Amino acid sequence: MRARATCSSFWARLRAWPRSPRGGSGPDTGQAGAPPRTLELPWRHRWDHLPKRTAGFGFTLRDYEAAYRRAAEVARTTLGHELWERAKRQGYLDLPSQLYPGLTYRLRVGQRIEVLPGPTTPSPWPHRYLCINPTYPLPEAEFFAHLYLYVRDHEAEVVRVAAPQPWDQSLGRTF
Repeated sequence: MRARATCSSFWARLRAWPRSPRGGSGPDTGQAGAPPRTLELPWRHRWDHLPKRTAGFGFTLRDYEAAYRRAAEVARTTLGHELWERAKRQGYLDLPSQLYPGLTYRLRVGQRIEVLPGPTTPSPWPHRYLCINPTYPLPEAEFFAHLYLYVRDHEAEVVRVAAPQPWDQSLGRTF
């Protein structure tokens, strides 16, 4: 009897392994008494079922407030106090392109990237706005900080994945 229980426990863990963050024990494997995981791996899930501009079902007002506070701290730490304050005051940060001389990216919290070509620089895109959404729901300020670093340090990747859009609007996966 004990061998059968051990065998079924083994198969249960094996079936749960691809879904668990580290392939071991824990709440994802259904083992009672396992310590809760503090590391979130949101990119391992699909988020298409969630309504736009939300963090998901079960997120309370208190959860949103805490997320906004953490996001502001992430943005301040990532960008530095001066840049973050300027972004809040102006409503945007301008970043000159490294790939296209004379072109400027205007980053705005929660909005699409605005492409500002110089007077003698044509835009490489047919439309004025570039759309990039996070893979999973994030607070606007946190995604803004991520996007700033990506445009500054990995512009070629941003150019590759951004979708040119003829109009401006809020990002869908931020809240």
